[in-house]
Formats: sequence, C-alpha cells, structure tokens
Amino acid sequence: MNRAEFFASIRPRIGPFTQKQVAGIERVLNAAAGAPLSHQAYILATPWHETNKTMEPVREAYWLSEEWRRKHLRYYPWYGRGDVQLTWEDNYRRADAACAAVGLCKPGEILANPDKVMEPEISAFIMRKGMEGGWFTGVKLSDVLPMKGVATRKQYMDARTIINGRDKADLIEDYAQVFERGLRAGGLS
Repeated sequence: MNRAEFFASIRPRIGPFTQKQVAGIERVLNAAAGAPLSHQAYILATPWHETNKTMEPVREAYWLSEEWRRKHLRYYPWYGRGDVQLTWEDNYRRADAACAAVGLCKPGEILANPDKVMEPEISAFIMRKGMEGGWFTGVKLSDVLPMKGVATRKQYMDARTIINGRDKADLIEDYAQVFERGLRAGGLS
C-alpha cells in the first residue's frame, strides 16, 4: 500500500497529525495488514475513537487517578487499557494466551502485569485478534463487515457492536469511512 497516498487522503478530513499520531496510525496499519479493506478501516477507526485520537494506548478514564479506578470500576484491576480498552479478567487471559503464542510476551506475563497491554505492539495485536475473534462482545468483524470490497454505512454502524453496543456508532462510522477512502487511495481494494 502507498502510505503517502493514504495519509494524503485522510489528512484533510481528520488531520493535521502530530508525529505521535502518525506513528500510531502506522502501528495500527501494520497490525491490520492483510485483513479485508473494511476490517482494516474499522480497526483504524476504533482506536481513533477509543484513544481520543492520540493513537496511543490509554487507560480507561486516563484523566482520573488509579485510586479512582480502584474505587469505581467493578472489574478492577482488569479495567480498560490499550487501543481498544481491554476489560475483564477473561479478556486479559485470552490476550495473555494469544500474545504468548506469538512471542509478544511470556505465558502469564499479562496476568501478572495488566499494564503490559499498554505496550504499543501488544495493544495493536490484542485489538485485531479481539475484534476478529469476538472477544469483547461476542461479535466479530466478519459477522458485520464484508470480506471483500467496501462497507455500507449500516455495516460500519453495526460494527460498533464488536466493541461496545451502539455507543457512538455514528461518529465511529464516519471515521471508518475516512480510513476506508484513505486505504483505497493507497491502493487497497
């Protein structure tokens, strides 16, 4: 894919970008490589929203303290972290096993240190695997998005159910459309 053309297409719509945002987008592009066009677009749109456009892994309620998270989040210490806000112990167990299987960590390392999912490469890997595998809500990318070609507005709206019900589905659909156009401008089809 021609990344210069990709960035030239998306920059007028959602840019300008900081160097950190560019690096984050590049990291997510690398993690999404080889997936169908619409899947890659939604894999990019998700952290654009979930990280508040930083394209860097973040903690749930990052503007609040760890003490606040301890007191208010019923799933503490398995609260949202990363590009996709991984939550709940079962998902951390899945992430630990999947990351260990490909050599991103040692078995049990994420369970011993949940902050490990904040590492950029691990976070991007977890996001793709979780979205493809239905880890978060039971809905997979392939359940709602086409395996070839472009997605419809409705399909991108429905894709939000992969992560978090219908919360902000319209907004994230807009981002997915921008990223899809950019991917096509870069030569993907």
